[in-house]
Amino acid sequence: MPSPVVLGIESSCDETGAGLVRDGRLLGHALASSMDEHARFGGVVPEIAARAHVHALLPVVHRALDDAGLAMADIGAVAVTTGPGLSGALQVGLAGAKSLAYALGVPLHGVHHLAGHVAADTLEHGPLPDPCVVLIVSGGHTSLLLVRDLARDPIVHLGDTVDDAAGECFDKVARVFGLPYPGGPAIDRTARAGDPRAVPFPRPLTSGDPRTRYAFSFSGLKTAAARWAERERAAGRELPLADGAASLQEAVADVLTRKAVAACTAYDVGTLVVVGGVAANSRVRSLAEERCAAAGITLRVPPLRLCTDNGAMIAAVGDLLVRAGAAPAPADVSIDPSAPLEYAALHPVAGGRGRAA
Repeated sequence: MPSPVVLGIESSCDETGAGLVRDGRLLGHALASSMDEHARFGGVVPEIAARAHVHALLPVVHRALDDAGLAMADIGAVAVTTGPGLSGALQVGLAGAKSLAYALGVPLHGVHHLAGHVAADTLEHGPLPDPCVVLIVSGGHTSLLLVRDLARDPIVHLGDTVDDAAGECFDKVARVFGLPYPGGPAIDRTARAGDPRAVPFPRPLTSGDPRTRYAFSFSGLKTAAARWAERERAAGRELPLADGAASLQEAVADVLTRKAVAACTAYDVGTLVVVGGVAANSRVRSLAEERCAAAGITLRVPPLRLCTDNGAMIAAVGDLLVRAGAAPAPADVSIDPSAPLEYAALHPVAGGRGRAA
């Protein structure tokens, strides 16, 4: 008997996403973004994002249903991001998910946003190997994880960023360089015409200290790029944007992939999964491919459409939880804007291996 269709709702930042998944297969999804409304401010404005979610949520759900050729009555469970993220944005998504689950008489599952990024890869490449190393790289998070059964087992953090995340570094340096928001794609585009060896930017936390072997730090790199731009301008020279962008991108990709491959080797894991918005960066993807191939490691990266925030990834987590026998979330489930990534769900899983976050 097939599992129920799971509707996933994502509203943690400036994208309103809805996806429908059953038995690990993506049936349909839709996305609305308020990014253009934030661009003139150089970053996401929480109040604008929350209002945009209010207007977009139900239309996005209907578009996802149309994409899948399904009706509202076909939904058998609802999954929603309950953290981390912007408080107002999360509240809109949770309120909508609760209303739909109640109206349809189906269970509701609150899930961790970053677990969604991990699960996104399963929609393209099938179940995750047990174990695998996962590199999450996004605007707010950079982590190296050891993942076993995503729906049941605790997620082991091998290393996290101690300050700025990789995507945050791209966004802030892009602003200094005079590039548009969002900074990551702008850096990637500009870097195509540049020399990645032109500027000797530092590689933070790669000195070999075992205490920081798998940790990340991009604040110093951000500062180094800003100081370089200041020196160039102070000398009256036109800023060589392409070279600066290519050199910055190379430094970030070098650190990320070097540590990820080292973790796979140290833990005798044969598969590296790279997920999150920065996984869409062309140099991160190509350097990961080169280094994994050289080390005999299988690399899995979701397609570009599943790297950034979307509802399909939340539905994928919900689908895994349903098939694992997860208990539904309680009626008073709430958001946690700073939820640590310990388990995919915010409530226990049958069999006793999960716990409330």
